Amino acid sequence: MARALELRFTDREITPWGGLVLMHRMLDKIRFQDALDTLDLPPQLSNRGHSPHDLITQYLIGVWCGATRFEYLEVTRHDHALCKIFDFKRMAGHRAFVRYFDKFTLETNSRVFQGLYRWLFGNIVFDNFTLDLDSTVITRYGEQEGARRGYNPQKRGRPSHHPLMAFVSDIRMVANCWLRAGDAHTANNFECFLNETLVNLSGKRVGLLRADSGFCSDSIMRYLEGRQIEYIIAARLHPKIQRMLVAHRVWARVSEGIDVAETEHKGRRMIMVRQRVKERPKATGKTLRLFADDEEIAGYRYGCYMTSLGLPAVEVWRLYRGRADAENRIKELKGDFGLEGFCVRGFSATEAAMNFAMLGYNLMSLFRQAVVCKTVHHTLKTLRYKVFAVGGYVTKDGSRRILRLALAMKRRRWFEGLWSKSGDSHRTA
Repeated sequence: MARALELRFTDREITPWGGLVLMHRMLDKIRFQDALDTLDLPPQLSNRGHSPHDLITQYLIGVWCGATRFEYLEVTRHDHALCKIFDFKRMAGHRAFVRYFDKFTLETNSRVFQGLYRWLFGNIVFDNFTLDLDSTVITRYGEQEGARRGYNPQKRGRPSHHPLMAFVSDIRMVANCWLRAGDAHTANNFECFLNETLVNLSGKRVGLLRADSGFCSDSIMRYLEGRQIEYIIAARLHPKIQRMLVAHRVWARVSEGIDVAETEHKGRRMIMVRQRVKERPKATGKTLRLFADDEEIAGYRYGCYMTSLGLPAVEVWRLYRGRADAENRIKELKGDFGLEGFCVRGFSATEAAMNFAMLGYNLMSLFRQAVVCKTVHHTLKTLRYKVFAVGGYVTKDGSRRILRLALAMKRRRWFEGLWSKSGDSHRTA
């Protein structure tokens, strides 16, 4: 029989998130607090209130520790050791974040987050990048502002929000995010969104823009051509396009079960791809409903792409396939960063919470690339148990503060390497 355990308590302040000291060092290294100083953040009117800097940083910490809705931010409220690691006097409760985000307006959101995006991308070296545009549906169950009935494939008839997002594919970061009403069309206000995104990116050049069929319109393609931005946009398979696919006779075989072709549609180049389902059961694309009774045609899945590129057709298709990574980013934002969960009644407050979560995602992406330096793209869930979930406590030796971590001997050198990359090379034994 197992030996009985006795219960004892300790007054020592221990945190299960000792590994987050690496994020604290990285934030210091990139001067995150200085960046917040440059923003005209809504002030706190009460002398007892937490400072805006502390609230924003603590919100990010809560998200990194697993909070996906406001109530879950309590996960760090009573963590006094984590409070010492980040130099806070005290941690805020979840209602403090709700009250603070209620101070944000549409104008405040535009000013604050444009400043944050410009600061971040202005300090990262990249150019001639690929920009992916996508939207997603977030089902709502209350009476939040902007929650309306629209396209909702998962919960038909339920109110929802329909955010629009832009991703920098090369560095796996969010370049812009707008919260929109649930009945907004995918491409609604596209020009303003793209202009703001380019401002966020500090004037860096877009080498290629990719988007799904929701953005396939003459006005959008004319706008991109006027801005001299190369694009690949999936075309809608409406009846005219379906007839063109069936009537086309010259197809080039590029691989087993994959054929490509090209033609012109409304004066623009259109790439056509068909994949035989029998040979490629997991093929992407859509069947042609107009010809569902034709067994030969029904045995294929089709895709069409409008493009301004002059590359070979198969290369255009392969380039577009990389846009699927945007779907992975959205999935991670929903699962790990509370894209669906941080919601309050006010529209602007919900948008503020969402964009600060996007900031948390970008900073974590920077941590993955600059500190962890792995070819594998670890999700936040993986980083939590690999890096951040390390028990620790803070002690003092004279004027020095020492963080003692409970790490197995064979992992200590690895953690010391992360410590060096995340900030100054100085280490306290």
